[in-house]
Formats: sequence, structure tokens, C-alpha cells
Amino acid sequence: MHGEPRQLPQGAGLPGGTSFMEDYTYHLGPGTPKTLGAHMLEVCPTIASARPSLKVHPLSIGGRDDPARLVFDAAPGPAIVMGLADLGPRFRLVANEIDAVHPDEPLPALPVARAVWTSRPDLRTAATAWLTAGGPHHTVYTSAVDRETLDDFATIAGVELACIDAGTTTRTFRDELRWNAAWHHLNGGL
Repeated sequence: MHGEPRQLPQGAGLPGGTSFMEDYTYHLGPGTPKTLGAHMLEVCPTIASARPSLKVHPLSIGGRDDPARLVFDAAPGPAIVMGLADLGPRFRLVANEIDAVHPDEPLPALPVARAVWTSRPDLRTAATAWLTAGGPHHTVYTSAVDRETLDDFATIAGVELACIDAGTTTRTFRDELRWNAAWHHLNGGL
């Protein structure tokens, strides 16, 4: 309708991009632990470091024709991976500040769009905190939206934001979740 406000995504017009994502696998060997994020066909090219290629590769699930896929690596730099957890009476937005990096080597056996990152403060702490918060398997990856914007969104939407960042420790994060639970319980009863 004429005159109605347009709703734009939070990252509209900002540098970087946003995409559907999931943790695909983890590098736990020598060097810094890393996460490889991907998701078959749904990763958005707004996060690409270079022009994506379009390739057709066999897809062994679904009983359908082999799909054309965009294949690329995400641009390096700071980003956030987040997911929404349904806690019953309320929602929790679980977020992890990360640093996207180039893959250590080419990934020809993984012909999909993907992102490789290191978690803040480190993979062990971030994974423990993510599971403690009930973080989901399917996530959103963004290099366009920052922590401040997520804080604003959570406040406006009335959802809890549980953010894992460089200063997170397992104990303080667990305590923060407990305090948040008490606040949400008391706030709902006032």
C-alpha cells in the first residue's frame, strides 16, 4: 500500500552480508581450532570474499536432479553467528562474536558456499557457552550487523540476548544466564 513504511533487514545498506548457516565441521587438530560453516545451497553470496562460481555437483540426497550451486569462501573479518532458542515462555537470541578467516587450504571436496572462523574467546569456551544457552544448530552468520544492533533488536523485540564474546568465561556466562532467567521471570510477573 502507498505510504506504508518499508521494512528493511537490519544490515540493509551496510558493508558485509548475512546468510543462513550451520556448523558443518570443526578443525581440532594442530593450530588454532576453527569452525567450518556451510549449508548445501542456502548460503547467501553477500558474505563472499570474491565472485562466486556456479557449479553442478552430484547431490546424493533427496532423489532429485543435481543442483547448480554457488561455491565461495566468506570474506575474512569480524562477524557474528547467532540463533534463536525457544525457551517456552520466552525467546533467547544466542550470539557468538567470531573472526572469519581464509581456509587453511583449498576445499575442492566441499563444493558449496562456506565460511571458516575462529570463535571468541576460543572454540572450547564458545561451544560450552553455546550449548549451555541452548543455542540452535541452524544459525545466521552476519558480517553486516554488529553487537550494538543486536542489543537494540533484542530490547525492541523483548528477547534475551546471550552474547559470547572475547571476555566470556564459562562460569560468568552460566551465571549471566541464571540472572537473566530470574529477571525475565520477575519482569513477567510485574
